[in-house]
Amino acid sequence: MPNNNNLTHRLDFDEREFILVGTAHVSKKSAQLVKTVIEEENPDTVCVELCQSRYQAIQQKDRWQDTDIIKVVKEKKSFLLLSNLLLASFQRRIAKQFGIKPGQEMITAIETAETVGAQIHLADRDIRITLSRTWRIMGFWGKMKLMFQLMLSLGQLDEIKEEDIEKMKQQDVLETLLSEVGKSLPALKTILIDERDQYLAEKIRTAPGNKVVAVVGAGHIPGIKKSWNTDIDTRALEQLPPKGKSIGIIKWLIPAVIIGLFIAGFFYGGAKAGADMIIWWILANGLLAGVGAIIALAHPVTILSSILAAPLTSLNPMIAAGWVAGLVEAFSRKPKVKDLESLPDDILSIRGFWKNNVTRILLVVIFTNLGSSLGTFVAFPVIVKVLLGVSQ
Repeated sequence: MPNNNNLTHRLDFDEREFILVGTAHVSKKSAQLVKTVIEEENPDTVCVELCQSRYQAIQQKDRWQDTDIIKVVKEKKSFLLLSNLLLASFQRRIAKQFGIKPGQEMITAIETAETVGAQIHLADRDIRITLSRTWRIMGFWGKMKLMFQLMLSLGQLDEIKEEDIEKMKQQDVLETLLSEVGKSLPALKTILIDERDQYLAEKIRTAPGNKVVAVVGAGHIPGIKKSWNTDIDTRALEQLPPKGKSIGIIKWLIPAVIIGLFIAGFFYGGAKAGADMIIWWILANGLLAGVGAIIALAHPVTILSSILAAPLTSLNPMIAAGWVAGLVEAFSRKPKVKDLESLPDDILSIRGFWKNNVTRILLVVIFTNLGSSLGTFVAFPVIVKVLLGVSQ
């Protein structure tokens, strides 16, 4: 069959035939190409660039109703869930703009595979593992920059024209969204693109059947071809790298230094100096954490709890003010079934993220943590100044 503008690629391995179909994830032309290739090739297996969770998202339209938001906050996965929702929002808004379903080419691949009697094989790494590996190499401010980049993308979609969709075939959706962050953190590309290229290559190459059609984002095809004849350990790519020792040390060192400053203040300046330092600490942490909760439009009880919790949680590396605030918000405004049902539509707009009780809880966690962290940076030089003033 014709090469379709270099979007189909034929490979072989162990006397088996593989046809790679490069797509854009929000393109009508890509969906039609996928259907045509599968029908003409009549393969034994169709590989799709989906992991189990995303496959279930396509098959189970009401999956959001099973979301346990309290469990998400307790397991410290608010960043992961919110970023996943933002990525879904990006695809859904573009798809809506051009009158197609999000991931239409994957839906078409699955439906056409079933029509021709081909087996469906999931080839991509779990999105949660990809994002978790990303978080592990990023510091707090890197995560915040990433989150703001994702949220800013919500306001930029109106500028995308149909011809731009074809250009997106040259990049992965994650790469498109995170290009600005990736400039300052090149390791992101390794995890988001290079590792997935390798993972996809191994999963496709080991798929069952003598003839296999693989439907993947066109941006992955060069990397897949590069890794095609290399043995890839997919289990290693599914493991979370260990947390850096320096991060753990810093998490304990900062509170220890702050407490040490308080003790020094009482020792050198007496009760007044020590009390002044503590008051500054409470005001900076509490008020800025409260501002963060207010920005997230938290419940009044949540705002109060963030103000009270932040000065204490900032001195305890095991607890964060945002987690406390998130749990209080979850109990104060417990998400209803309608919140879960409307989640796919609410994530299409910035307003929707703040309106929906599920996403607002995630925003409360993030903005409260941000406010508390800013409070630490604001309070530290102030209490040092107080100490230096009484020690002179």
